[in-house]
Amino acid sequence: MAKDVDTKLEEQPHSYFKGKNVIAVMSAQHGNGKTWLAISLAQVLGSLKQKVLLFDASGGLNNIKNQLGLENCPDLDEVVYGDSSLNQVAVTYAKGHFDVILGNYKSSGLSTMSIGSLQIFSDDLNIVSQHYDTTILDIDSIAVDASNVLSYMSKSIIVVCNDNVSSITESYKLIRDLYAHCPHSSIGVVVNQVNNYIDGKRAYDSLLQACDHFLNERPILLGLIRDDTRVRDSIRSQSTIINRYPAAEASEDVVLTAKEIINKWKV
Repeated sequence: MAKDVDTKLEEQPHSYFKGKNVIAVMSAQHGNGKTWLAISLAQVLGSLKQKVLLFDASGGLNNIKNQLGLENCPDLDEVVYGDSSLNQVAVTYAKGHFDVILGNYKSSGLSTMSIGSLQIFSDDLNIVSQHYDTTILDIDSIAVDASNVLSYMSKSIIVVCNDNVSSITESYKLIRDLYAHCPHSSIGVVVNQVNNYIDGKRAYDSLLQACDHFLNERPILLGLIRDDTRVRDSIRSQSTIINRYPAAEASEDVVLTAKEIINKWKV
């Protein structure tokens, strides 16, 4: 199925790449802090007077809903089953100054939609995104069918990894596939949960060396985020790190990462 998806996507004309203000956040492995980073970036960009939409395309894992404590809110199920349009299920997260479209939880939703339906869906998302300065897609790279279609409409893709060998290896494979299937997108790397900046930079350099040698590509470094126990505490408290611990090391690093994204990608 994945091969068929990739083939059909490669046949899309260049005009299909419309997501000029869309950033996809992806990770090759679970547990790298992808959703946490997507939420944190949405809040920081929102605090910088941008109008931001955070879209949960993580395959119904409930991560954004759980981390933000958003109960009894509309979600993508209503869109998948035709009860609402995409813009009607967007809710405002007032504590973070950004809007959220929650993933579908009662069904497999996007993962079972046909390619044609997914392309229509991504076109609808593109239309909704035009009302925002930046749209951040929290994408589960494991959900191949949905993520390939959605990442195709992203001008920019952030790959989140850790500084261990397994994460670097799997991130290289993901970046390889992204360069193959999304040649018009810019790719950047955020190394999360590092002991210190030196270790984080060393991890990025290893990843960069592999990409440069085998792919002749050089994904840019967007941020190094230090491991911080207050991140886990804020998640357990269903609060963002920025709200609960604004002076935390991880909060400082997310702010620096957001500013780097603005500078490098002109967000």
